[in-house]
Amino acid sequence: MFEKINDDLKNSLKSGDKFRLSVLRMLKSALQLEAINNKVEITKLEDDMVINVLKRQVKQRTDSMKEYSDLGKLETVEDLKKEIAIISEYLPAAASDEEIEKTINEAFEKLKPTSMKDMGQIMKFVTENIKNADMSKVSGIVKAKLSK
Repeated sequence: MFEKINDDLKNSLKSGDKFRLSVLRMLKSALQLEAINNKVEITKLEDDMVINVLKRQVKQRTDSMKEYSDLGKLETVEDLKKEIAIISEYLPAAASDEEIEKTINEAFEKLKPTSMKDMGQIMKFVTENIKNADMSKVSGIVKAKLSK
């Protein structure tokens, strides 16, 4: 996956797409930092590591969008939306709501939780069974089910 990002960076440089180029350079920098932190060569980063970095980058921009929106800096919000769109191109498709609901129901059937103390077990089950779910959405659904 790193190779694809690197190739796209080179293509953006050749085509003169400065905005895309800057986003891909930021991504490459974040990936280099991840490689250093994990003491591996950047070309040896596993796809799971790359995906985690991409998700963190999207989350950072989403959080920043909220802040800039509150400050009325709409131009910056639009730029952040474009950056998220570019980063999202490299992420696998998100799990559907039906898939998330089905997995949560399976977790409840298997683990039979009785209180909020069991939330960690449910979340672990869901994480192991769905790799590309929005965990904040999952958390909200699980909390709602547990509080019934």
